[in-house]
Amino acid sequence: MWTVYSFTSASILASIVFSLLLFLSIDEDPLMQFLFGGLAVIFELGKFFAWYEFGERRARRNYTGAFSAFAFYAVLAAISIGGSIGGINSATNQAQSHVNVQQSKINTYNMQIDAIEKQIALNNVAAEKYIQMERIATGVARIQKANDVLRQQQQELAVKRDSLPVVSQGSVLGLIDSLAKSLNVQTQTAQLGLVVFLSVLLDFFAAFFVGLIGEELRFRNQFRRMNPITIDAYNQPEHKEPELLAPVHTTSTNSDAEEPQQTAPAEPEKPKTPYEQVFEALNENQVTCTKRAVVRFLKLSAEEVDDIFKQFMEEGIVSKKPNNHYQWHGLPS
Repeated sequence: MWTVYSFTSASILASIVFSLLLFLSIDEDPLMQFLFGGLAVIFELGKFFAWYEFGERRARRNYTGAFSAFAFYAVLAAISIGGSIGGINSATNQAQSHVNVQQSKINTYNMQIDAIEKQIALNNVAAEKYIQMERIATGVARIQKANDVLRQQQQELAVKRDSLPVVSQGSVLGLIDSLAKSLNVQTQTAQLGLVVFLSVLLDFFAAFFVGLIGEELRFRNQFRRMNPITIDAYNQPEHKEPELLAPVHTTSTNSDAEEPQQTAPAEPEKPKTPYEQVFEALNENQVTCTKRAVVRFLKLSAEEVDDIFKQFMEEGIVSKKPNNHYQWHGLPS
C-alpha cells in the first residue's frame, strides 16, 4: 500500500503542478496569481475527492448519489485536463522557444553569408564585362579586391555561426518531431495530440489509484466490523475430546433429597451472567473449549469471551497449550 500511496501522491502532485502552470500564467499580479493558484489546487483536490466519494456511494448501492458524484467529478476532470493541457503545452512551447531562438541566430548568419555570396557572384559578372572591354588593370583589379574583402567577411560570419552553443532538442521535442514525421502532420498538431494524451493519461492514472485506496479502506472497515475470531477451532485435532470435569454439584446427600417439599412458591431464577453461561456450557460439554465456538453457541461478543477466558486462566480453570489451544480443567478439586 505504501507503493500505491507513493504513486497516488506523485500523480496528484504532477496534475496540480501542470494546472498551476496554466492558472498562474493568466495574470502577472501576485495577488491574482495566488487566487488562481488556490483555485487550481481546489479543483484538483476536489476532483479526486469526488472520485473517492463516487466509489463510496457506489459501494453502498446509492446509485443516485454515485451519479451526482460522478457528474461533479466529470466537470472538475474536464477543467483539470484542460489545465494540464495548457500547462504541459506551455512548458513544451517554452522549451521549443529556446531552440527556435538559437535556430533564428543560425538562420541570420546563413542569410548574411548567402547575401555576400550573391554579391561576389555579381562582382564576377562585372569583372567579365571589364575583361571584354579590356580594362583588366583598372576594373578587374578593383573587383578582385572587393571580392577578397567579402570573402573575409563571409569567413568571419561562418566562424561566428559555428561558434554558437549547440542547443539540445530534448527527448520530448524529439518525440514530437518523430510523431509529426511518422504521421505526416505538422509539428504543432503532433504536439497538441501528445499533450492531450499525456493529460488524460495522468488524470486517469491518479483516479485509478485513488479508487484503489478507497477499495482498501472499505475492505479494512468491513473486516474490523466483522470482529474476526482466532482460528483455534480449525486447528483442533478431530480425534481428541475436550477434557471436562464431572458436574460439581453431584455430592448431595440422601437427607437433602428426603427433605419435605416447601409449600412456599419458588422464587424466579435470576438470569445467568455471561461468565456463568460460558462456565456451564464448557463444564457440561455443550461446546468445545475455543473462543470461536463459545461466541457462536452463546451469541456473545468477542470482547466478552476474551475477558471471560482471561479470568478462567487467572483462576486456573482454563490453560493454554504450546500451540495456543485452550484446555478445560474446571474448578480445582
